[in-house]
Amino acid sequence: MTSADSIRGRAVVVQPGEGPSYWQPAPANGHAEPALFPGSTGFDGLSMGFQSVAPGGRIREHSHGEQVELQICFRGRGRVVVDGVAHRLVPGTACFLGYDVKHEIVNEGEEDLVMLWLVTPPGLEKFFEAIGRPRRTGETPPAPFERSRDVVAIERALGMNDTVR
Repeated sequence: MTSADSIRGRAVVVQPGEGPSYWQPAPANGHAEPALFPGSTGFDGLSMGFQSVAPGGRIREHSHGEQVELQICFRGRGRVVVDGVAHRLVPGTACFLGYDVKHEIVNEGEEDLVMLWLVTPPGLEKFFEAIGRPRRTGETPPAPFERSRDVVAIERALGMNDTVR
């Protein structure tokens, strides 16, 4: 059976709060919610979800050597720095990030910055699980916590480059 045959006629609808969710460590201090990924869809071509970055938080600069990433800002305000050039992030901002494009996201607002992400091939959902802590919808955010000491090794194993501890 081909991959196309395995998903022919298949549909998956995930409502808010139905998928996995993970608190994220400093410096993001928010949470990530993978929604559609191979384990939930049966399709091994992409993964998609949401990431909330707390006020004053940021997603460290990184790149994806073997993945293409699409990002759309849904809520909040900040900036995305792409290969050293800063761009304003407001609801509706869309980003295409090809292979090896360094990028960082900074929340400069007073509310969570919420981004939709789509990555192909999949794998970002595994990163959020590996570095995060399980979260339940509506749960009070934990105090900021540090990243795992082996975060760079986790990033490299899952295709992320150009990060430093």
